[in-house]
Amino acid sequence: MEFVKITSTQNDSVKHVIKLRDRRPREKEQLTVLEGYRELTRAREYGMEIVEVFFAPEHFLGQNEFPLLETFASEGVKVCQVAPFLLEKMAYRERPEGLIAIAKMKRHTLAEMPVRPNGLYLVAEAVEKPGNLGSMLRSADAAGVDGFIICNKCTDIYNPNVIRASTGALFSVPLAEAENQEAYDWLKKNNIRTLAATPHTDQIYTDVDMTQAVAIVVGTEQTGLTELWMEHSDLPVRIPMLGKIDSLNVATATTILLYEAARQRNWKTSAEFH
Repeated sequence: MEFVKITSTQNDSVKHVIKLRDRRPREKEQLTVLEGYRELTRAREYGMEIVEVFFAPEHFLGQNEFPLLETFASEGVKVCQVAPFLLEKMAYRERPEGLIAIAKMKRHTLAEMPVRPNGLYLVAEAVEKPGNLGSMLRSADAAGVDGFIICNKCTDIYNPNVIRASTGALFSVPLAEAENQEAYDWLKKNNIRTLAATPHTDQIYTDVDMTQAVAIVVGTEQTGLTELWMEHSDLPVRIPMLGKIDSLNVATATTILLYEAARQRNWKTSAEFH
């Protein structure tokens, strides 16, 4: 199959991809940039609308890229081959994998969040670093969460670093963006208990029951959770710290709590558990 070829840095599509590195144009146009075979495959699998795809075979890491490109082309997506130096210029990563796409953002609201009997949810308040948010998405997918609510967001979930750190889990985990009170009210309405991670309690996280409907709530590393969550949490818990450091990276703490919930649920996947 023949594809359109681009060799000039002055090409409008090349300029457009580079512009979408910045948050303001992304949010204005409701478009984001995806990179790599795994991310493009998962985005398509979970219903992201792909607008345009660019590729440079010289940067491919495997043999599956061309079948994927042909699939996109057969679905009416514009596919363009670019010179290797152009793809390097367009890429957010230092070591591009030969595939870049522009995709339409999805809106994520609580109205679309699934409510499961004995569901496992994750709530993250004001997470600042894209890498942490991406890692939390990856852990949420691995632990089989039923939903991830991002409260008072400080980072763009479609930041390329979030997508990269999540290894595509951004597309597979049911997401919602909400303010704290909205999220709290939704959880209460659906009889989902809140488990808040805090150093200010004697209750160890392994000593509480996480087999019923529960939302694990984590906050910023510097200030922790705000009063709403701390004062009204059903299950305040702490992760013991045995060394000199008094706190964990938020993504690490999230993974520990999620995997304890998964362990208590006998390591069943979300689908099996329900």
